[in-house]
Amino acid sequence: MDLATEALGNLLPKLAQLLKDEYILQTGTKKDIEFLSSELETIRAAIRKVGEVPREELDDLNRIWARDAREMSYDMEDIVDAFMVRVQGPDPHSKSSAGQIFNLKYMIQKFTKFMARREVGQAIKDIKERARELAERRDRYKVDDIAPSKKTTVDPRLKALYTEATEIVGIEEAKKEVIAGCSRGYGGQQKKIVSIAGFGGLGKTTLAKAVYNELKGQFDCTAFVSVSRNPEAKKLLKDILYELHNKGEHPSANLDEIKHLIDLIRDFLRNKRYLIVIDDIWEKKPWDKVIGLALMENNMRSRIITTTRIIGVAEHIGGCYRLKPLCDESSERLFYGRICGSKDKCPRQFFKVSESIMKKCGGVPLAIITTSSLLANKSEDIRVWNDVCNSIGSGLGRNPGMDDMRKILLLSYYDLPSHLKTCLLYLSIFPEDYEIEKDRLIWRWVAEGFVQQPDGDQSFLEIGESYFNELLNRSMIQPGRKKDKLEGTPRSCHVHDTVLDLIISLSVEECFITTVSDDRKHSLESIQIRRLSLHNTTAWPTLKMPKLRSLTIFQSTNVVINPTPSLSRNFLLRVLDLKGCCLDQELASLGFLGSLYHLRYLGLSTGYGIHSDQLPVEIGKLRFLQTLDLYEVSRLKELPSSVTGLGQLMCLRGRPWDELGIILPDGLKNLTSLEVLDRLVVKSECIAEELGHLTQLRVLKVIIVPFEDDDWMACNNALVESQGKLTKIESLKIGRVDPYDKKVIRYNMDGSMEVPLSNLRWLCIMRVEFLPTWIKPALLPGLCYLHIDVGIARGEDIQVLGTLPCLRHLIFEADDVSAHESCVVVGPDAFPCAVQCDFHYTRGLVLPSMFPRGAMPRLQHFKFSLEPKQFMSGGKFTADDLCLGHLPSLRSVTVGSLDDEEKDVVRILKKKVEHEAAIHPNGPLDIDYDTVYYNL
Repeated sequence: MDLATEALGNLLPKLAQLLKDEYILQTGTKKDIEFLSSELETIRAAIRKVGEVPREELDDLNRIWARDAREMSYDMEDIVDAFMVRVQGPDPHSKSSAGQIFNLKYMIQKFTKFMARREVGQAIKDIKERARELAERRDRYKVDDIAPSKKTTVDPRLKALYTEATEIVGIEEAKKEVIAGCSRGYGGQQKKIVSIAGFGGLGKTTLAKAVYNELKGQFDCTAFVSVSRNPEAKKLLKDILYELHNKGEHPSANLDEIKHLIDLIRDFLRNKRYLIVIDDIWEKKPWDKVIGLALMENNMRSRIITTTRIIGVAEHIGGCYRLKPLCDESSERLFYGRICGSKDKCPRQFFKVSESIMKKCGGVPLAIITTSSLLANKSEDIRVWNDVCNSIGSGLGRNPGMDDMRKILLLSYYDLPSHLKTCLLYLSIFPEDYEIEKDRLIWRWVAEGFVQQPDGDQSFLEIGESYFNELLNRSMIQPGRKKDKLEGTPRSCHVHDTVLDLIISLSVEECFITTVSDDRKHSLESIQIRRLSLHNTTAWPTLKMPKLRSLTIFQSTNVVINPTPSLSRNFLLRVLDLKGCCLDQELASLGFLGSLYHLRYLGLSTGYGIHSDQLPVEIGKLRFLQTLDLYEVSRLKELPSSVTGLGQLMCLRGRPWDELGIILPDGLKNLTSLEVLDRLVVKSECIAEELGHLTQLRVLKVIIVPFEDDDWMACNNALVESQGKLTKIESLKIGRVDPYDKKVIRYNMDGSMEVPLSNLRWLCIMRVEFLPTWIKPALLPGLCYLHIDVGIARGEDIQVLGTLPCLRHLIFEADDVSAHESCVVVGPDAFPCAVQCDFHYTRGLVLPSMFPRGAMPRLQHFKFSLEPKQFMSGGKFTADDLCLGHLPSLRSVTVGSLDDEEKDVVRILKKKVEHEAAIHPNGPLDIDYDTVYYNL
């Protein structure tokens, strides 16, 4: 239902765009579009109403009707997109002189546009008839009036409340931590809250119940209350009263006044030490408006435990405790215990498949219990075990024994807004255990039309990132290994196998994603393929796919795929992701790209997928292209000039700078929609100047490689002037390389910047001679992360950096220290927000003693270099205290040295560092020595 809602939501703005005066349509077509828009709004409202009913409570009539509405909206969107391409033409920047007005090419273009208007008019009439028939069917069968079935459903969470203590495995450590959390940090009489947060099926309720049972004897009154996904306030309050009165109804509890019920609970708890568990809270509102008001502070050392699947809710309530999956040992105990009694009693030939099953269960108790229950009576047939293992990750709906797991996960799925449901189902494109890069995923969402149109100053990237973070917050996806250097937030994610099972099954039911692999065969003849994902397959589907919108290929080997028919026939493609696959010679030439006019996302793969060092000029015809991802392309040297015709391009991503990089062409100023320009090469002053026209840029990472010696300073100055115009810039990285021998080139990067870069939070400047004069608080008021590499370090540089008000992470590298410089002293208010400071090769310019008390109040990690000669006078060691104790939040230090001539002094310095680390208030601090000289 939600897919249909989103599909209609994408279509309606496009129909409104067609009604604008710039599009000349045949007589009557605009009236048909107005009728369609009105009718589709009504259909969308009806689908929303049907979508409020849980999926398993809907009959086939509702599902068929919603499916037809979705397919109709897809077809209509394809018609509108095709019309816009044909009317405006694939190359909007082509020019015709007056002498060409009557030439054959011009007449053909005019005739083509006439035919396009005629065809779209007829196609819209056909869609109008489909919409009218769909509406009549809705009225005929009263689709949106059908109520959910009245069959009694059992809450799948109930089982956790009545699990015997002897059946509980692996929660001993978590139970100790929650109990400790109930006591930690409060020496007085205040109430204490612990909020257990985690993935559905992880055992939150079981853990809360175990803690409750152990602690309840210490309290005057107790209650354990479960919250529904859409709680009714009066019922919730009455449930609390019922529990507090030892499961007996309070005489006044039949009142319907919410305020009176809250007052009754507060009066009852006023002079009692209470323990109350509120299980499975889904939103902040029930806590703020109801529960939190009733559970008063009575200064009796009362305790409240809550559970929730949503991290943000736990953090809002307070005392967030993130429940971890079971360890391998506990997973084995639970798995083998339910099947054989113990691992010792399990035949050895089952060990390998058992390990695979437990890996897929990922330490989620409910997944382990559900899977082991399927195998409990089939412990002698290894084929069954292999079948169960293979089924995890291919769709839970196939196995009735997995119903409990499916219902638990569906609770989380139903709680998602419709746009997040679509974004989550889209993840079924990726293979099992795949590390999904955040930016790649977000730009694909944008290309598919899943990200809502920006409102105000927000960008597509920011809105998409909020979707990604919300799925993390709701535990529907798990953080990946890649982390943001500044915030430590995930830059990638993966999908737990049990969630992957669910979203694959839902995607298959909705014909949303079609996956083909050598070990996962689907019957493709009877379905309409719109999004195709190929996983490690050697065969290309032989079916015609005229409505294919998305193609993604994942290959773990260099097996050649021979797509037949040619991709050029799939002219409705919006997403083409060929990263990590091996293509045949014809496709490797990329000549087919010019015909894919609808393409929004293009991701290309490593060298074995591209056999030339140039992209074809036809790429300039992709006027709707939003993302061009060349990160994994190794042979490409320079972008063709036709790229500058991609007026809707928002993300242009080059490859890592292990090699020279991909050179930007002249004409960049035409790419006014660019938000991300990542890992590309600036070769001239002209290109550096043109960057200043890209005022939508939020991420800019380039290296300067002028191919003429005289261009270095001019290029530097132009780049500084350009970056001063990028008022939306958030991340900026600039490096320098000699194009011929790749040696380090250092120049000053001073220049005039009149407007502060208030949005700049991340800055990396490599290979400059001195600290640029524009790095100062007035121009960079919000800078949080700075990595700078200078030729000469000066004491005044450290003092300037200490005044940046928001700086949290600093990496300061230097080749040398200015002559006659010694350790400088900063003010007591220096580096007010710094958490980590790394000073590389500063040779005694920076020492802890330069920071008086009050400076660096939040610093946790400190790296500095010692110069042994600095501590010698007249041949004697004269070191004062290093003053590590001045830094109250310090947790670790890393010490480096550049001189191995004074080994005795080095030994003494090492002892001094270790002594101060040992007596620090947070001591002993972690110490690391990053040179061989301290291994003496």
